[in-house]
Amino acid sequence: MCHYADKAYKLHYACVPCRVAFKRHPGGPGGHRCPRCATPMSCAGRDFAAPRRRDVKAWSVVAAVLAAGLRYEGREPCGCGREPKFRPRTRAQLRARRAAAARSGTPLAELLGRSDPEAPEDPARCR
Repeated sequence: MCHYADKAYKLHYACVPCRVAFKRHPGGPGGHRCPRCATPMSCAGRDFAAPRRRDVKAWSVVAAVLAAGLRYEGREPCGCGREPKFRPRTRAQLRARRAAAARSGTPLAELLGRSDPEAPEDPARCR
């Protein structure tokens, strides 16, 4: 059964400086602006779970993931098949991936999507 095919689901948009997130339909060319500070909000994807506003450490990890150009999308556009992809949730996980990226020369965005930063990517696994 297709999870996202039945209807148009809203995407999560996050404002990292204000530490808020809202669900909105995909915006036009101007995108969505934060209602608190009026800066453009980042699209965080369909499977984003916003941390609490007072959890500054968790929001710093969210900021790093969004700055790397990744979104919290885990399924195919129709929702079939795959489980949600890994995204770091703690600063320790983020530090481990940054260190592994510095050692191996692998782009940080690629390592942020791996559950184990030291394991080589499985070529048989589909993306």
